[in-house]
Amino acid sequence: MQLGDLVISNRREYSDEYNKDDLELPLFDFATMAIATDNFSEANKQGKGGFGTVYKAHTREGQEVAVKRLSKNSAQGIREFKNEFMLIAKLQHRNLVRLLGCCIDSEEKILIYEYMQNRSLDSILFDKRRSSSLDWRKRFHIIRGIARGLLYLHQDSRFQIIHRDLKASNILLDGEMNPKISDFGMARIFGGDETEGNTKRVVGTYGYMSPEYAMDGIFSVKSDVFSFGVLVLEIVTGMKNRGVYYVNSELNLLVHAWRLWREDKGLELMDESMKESCSAGELLRCIQVGLLCVQERPEERPTMSSVILMLSSETATMPQPKHPGFGHGKSPLETDGSSSKQESSTINQMTVTMIEGR
Repeated sequence: MQLGDLVISNRREYSDEYNKDDLELPLFDFATMAIATDNFSEANKQGKGGFGTVYKAHTREGQEVAVKRLSKNSAQGIREFKNEFMLIAKLQHRNLVRLLGCCIDSEEKILIYEYMQNRSLDSILFDKRRSSSLDWRKRFHIIRGIARGLLYLHQDSRFQIIHRDLKASNILLDGEMNPKISDFGMARIFGGDETEGNTKRVVGTYGYMSPEYAMDGIFSVKSDVFSFGVLVLEIVTGMKNRGVYYVNSELNLLVHAWRLWREDKGLELMDESMKESCSAGELLRCIQVGLLCVQERPEERPTMSSVILMLSSETATMPQPKHPGFGHGKSPLETDGSSSKQESSTINQMTVTMIEGR
């Protein structure tokens, strides 16, 4: 994608905190961004997240890009914005959303990244009118793509990165339904021999947070694995983990899936819309992987490299899953105001907060 028509011709000076020469991607002019989005018109608005709004923009050649304009009252400073921008710019993987540049002009802070034609996974998966377009081949492809992107963050990139907010609305789909992980606003970098961290401020989305993180603020790669497991079960069933109550007083999808699995009724979890296209063996393997990922004890959850192996091999040996986290009732954080209580359905969302190194 050529964005030369968007790059500013005369770069202005900003505060001493910000050195434009440190950036590895183009710096765009705000006036040009306004033109590209038709002055950030409602017609080009694609979605709204906690830190700003996403717009579709067009280059002079007619190419589409996504423009995330941060709210002016956001707590983001230039230093934090720069830290996240520079980190994500260094992450290059086909299953991660690709940043193309940024704009910093007075109080305006904007990210520009590739436009995803099919928007977010949740906008299709949980819409009964659209979910039938996701046959089993596409769903299995999406599951494996998310797994590869997460493996890259945890193991194969130059940093070890914990995403901390993996959910259906943060999985974007391109024109060929390839999944790309987005929104690194809550991500944390691990260094050296660190294996887990602790935070007093728990942020994330209920239904996807692991028990140890939601209850005690402890996070690790296994926190992301838990979120991935929730996603797998949601993709298989077409149902949300939260917000839907199941039979026999079960409070969430995880317990519902675990009960059916123990009763050898795993196929009953299949989304009705993909009955004709589904491979029973692959479906059951995905359900088992999902349940292994959402086990209550983090040390019993697999790593993403093991997940990739289990998803790729029909002969891979897999243990039987144990009871899932939050299987005995609601999270104690249901009354904690520090976390996100609303599931977002924003399009091309990329929340911007500081990515903190430890």
